[in-house]
Amino acid sequence: MNAITVLLVDDHLVVRSGLRALLGTQADIDVVAEAASGEDALDLLAQHPVSVVVMDLAMGPGMDGIEAIRKIRERNKRQAILVFTTYDSDADIVRAVDAGAMGYLLKDAAPEEIFAAIRGAVQGKSVMSAPVASRLFQQLRNPDEILTPREAELLSLLTEGLSNRELGQRLFISEATVKTHLAHIYAKLGVDTRAAAIATAIRREGMR
Repeated sequence: MNAITVLLVDDHLVVRSGLRALLGTQADIDVVAEAASGEDALDLLAQHPVSVVVMDLAMGPGMDGIEAIRKIRERNKRQAILVFTTYDSDADIVRAVDAGAMGYLLKDAAPEEIFAAIRGAVQGKSVMSAPVASRLFQQLRNPDEILTPREAELLSLLTEGLSNRELGQRLFISEATVKTHLAHIYAKLGVDTRAAAIATAIRREGMR
């Protein structure tokens, strides 16, 4: 099996070094490049495509993580990008997902969570750190939420990066029923992707 190639983008050398060492413990994950800015990340990707970009949001002068994510996605709509940051506000999450991030990890995430997010990103899954997912779930439990309780529960599980089959197993429903619920969720939120559904739910909650 080919290794998952990774580009680390963070303006702190210590953070990049620590993350590189951590990912180096996994036989199927290979950090092939590092960048200290959004501009450097774009230049590196033009020369050396990778499976996953792990991107911080706040960097030094110049292009921030959000702008970098947007420009990367403009060049390659299929590029998997994970946010790895200390910022956990609803606004930051929404901006990152809207820009094209597939996942949102906090820098205190457990190693297993980081590994799973990177592997999931290659498979097209969207994953968020447990604290972010937990807050989203609490928001969606509000009684006047536009989603039904089952739809809210399903949406909260999407943050774990589960496939339709896994969602069905977790909720004890068929895969066909999962697809029906997802169609209703997307229609109600006016979106067409899982990441956008999560971001829209957070945004609407913040406007209440």
